[in-house]
Amino acid sequence: MAYDLITMGRIGVDLYPLQTGVPLPQVTTFGKFLGGSATNVAVAAARLGRATAVITRTGDDPFGTYLHEALRDFGVDDRWVTPVPGLPTPVTFCEVFPPDDFPLYFYRQPKAPDLEIDAHELDLDAIHEARIFWITGTGLSEEPSRTATLAALAHRAKSGTTVFDLDWRPMFWKDPSAARPFYEEALRHTTVAVGNLDEVEVATGVREPHAAAQALLDAGVELAVVKQGPKGVLAVNRAGESAEVPPLPVNVLNGLGAGDAFGGSLCHGLLAGWDLEKIMRYANAAGAIVASRLECSSAMPTVAEVEGAIAAGAVL
Repeated sequence: MAYDLITMGRIGVDLYPLQTGVPLPQVTTFGKFLGGSATNVAVAAARLGRATAVITRTGDDPFGTYLHEALRDFGVDDRWVTPVPGLPTPVTFCEVFPPDDFPLYFYRQPKAPDLEIDAHELDLDAIHEARIFWITGTGLSEEPSRTATLAALAHRAKSGTTVFDLDWRPMFWKDPSAARPFYEEALRHTTVAVGNLDEVEVATGVREPHAAAQALLDAGVELAVVKQGPKGVLAVNRAGESAEVPPLPVNVLNGLGAGDAFGGSLCHGLLAGWDLEKIMRYANAAGAIVASRLECSSAMPTVAEVEGAIAAGAVL
């Protein structure tokens, strides 16, 4: 079958405190959730009715088993999620200090299994046939994942829609200053780039939103999506169309999954062939809904929830 969306990248277990405004040393209760940005994007699109799969790797351990079970429960195909003997499944903790302070603590030592994706094990035909293929900046941070990511992009050769989530996590790079050439190489193979101001600056050297969007277009993409935080989101395509949409009002509980909900909804809108402004409003609404909830993957909204938020003009 040809999937609506195949994502490739991080997976792990989110252990989020069930107490807000409490420092991690004092937290006593945690919830366990499926996590990892590429995985969450696949979940978000599946919640909207899309056929999705994720390419990633886990540890050969009980947390890895849990992630397979969670993916199936969310309707995400896990056939390309494979174990790496000897490496533990990553876990991530956070602290929750609404509205805008959510420190993350990644436990990905000695190496995250999702960075052990090997080019020789990829189903390149499925990647080529997917309507949307989604990769992340973290996948470029270390071998063999870097070579696998670039090989998948080269084989796909911009067929369909290929999205590069700029996903800048400097702590995952042995030398963060070495990232840009790999970002530039990935941009040459992708049709859509998505990132916040920090991420577009890493990819292009430009921070001003409109200039950064143009720099991404100059780097080879057809559509540049620049997230501007409280100023909303800017989208510009090669045809000269643009949309700048403000954020939807919301009482933020945990902002960590909002970007992944945005990504899944972006894919949903692109697959539906909507105009830029409608896609951005829909994706903004999905992100706002998840920001109003504690968890990430299990918080991804349904079509009815997104449409309800848009109709209300806020997340109620």
